[in-house]
Amino acid sequence: MIQLVMMIIVIFFSSKQPYFYKTQKFGKMKKVLFPTDFSDNAWNAISYGVQLYKDIACDFFVLHTYTPPFYRVDYALGGPVFSAVNDPEVDIVLENMDHTLKDLSKYYFNEKHRYYSRNAFNILTDEINKVSDKEQIDIIVMGTKGATGAKRILFGSNTVYTIRKAKIPILAVPDDYQYAEVKQLLFFTDYLRPYREDELELLKEIARLHNATITILYVSEGYDLTNGQLSNKESLKEALEGLTYEFKENTNTKETMTETLESYLEDSQYDMLVMMNRKHSFLERLLTRQQVEKIGFNLKIPFLVLRSNEAINW
Repeated sequence: MIQLVMMIIVIFFSSKQPYFYKTQKFGKMKKVLFPTDFSDNAWNAISYGVQLYKDIACDFFVLHTYTPPFYRVDYALGGPVFSAVNDPEVDIVLENMDHTLKDLSKYYFNEKHRYYSRNAFNILTDEINKVSDKEQIDIIVMGTKGATGAKRILFGSNTVYTIRKAKIPILAVPDDYQYAEVKQLLFFTDYLRPYREDELELLKEIARLHNATITILYVSEGYDLTNGQLSNKESLKEALEGLTYEFKENTNTKETMTETLESYLEDSQYDMLVMMNRKHSFLERLLTRQQVEKIGFNLKIPFLVLRSNEAINW
């Protein structure tokens, strides 16, 4: 019952106007969502996202979700903003959010950018989808781990849940990764399903924005490509027309798929790994067996997860 009330009663206890707003009129604004727990990892992801889109007009939404450590009846009646009893945790959240926006203004001021805060009494993944729908968010940028992130896992629980449940692309940024210009993108694929142009739009946009090369990597499991896979490969060429790209195929069947991917990431200077979130994919296996000692590598570069249009039920 408590969980049901928390999921239904979603109250914003702070929803600021743009932290700085310029009178210039831009075309379509890129809309980026930054979930944050105010940790160093979250700030690092925010910093990366702001720099990634430094050359285009953007609306950035910084989101923090809050649930009290114990159930409060007054919250069920209207949320923290309507409560007659002070909640120190809410005050801390508001202070941290204000500090985050001030730091963005101080370190990453950009006349093309506007910043908004969103603080919500809700479950993170539910609120991400709600804000994404309402604000027509294009991409979620978040850290791979939260404030209590363990070293032995590839992604923190919030990142895993977000990748599974979000309806839009996600860019996960490792906690110790410093922004570098994106020049080499590694797109890991199996050619098992055709790609639609709208599914690849974010990848293409990043490549155009940074004049980057896309390397499409296929790892063979000892079999030739089927006619269907060859057709999907050709359709991928058509979808990437006008961009700089190359196809690579690994036929070393002595290595596992994970080992091959790790080798490519270590031997080449890639700036971002890209995968599609689809059923029965390598990504699905990463998320279900995500302890580093089980999957074999620890991701050291930003990871872009494109959203497939097919329904995925985890």
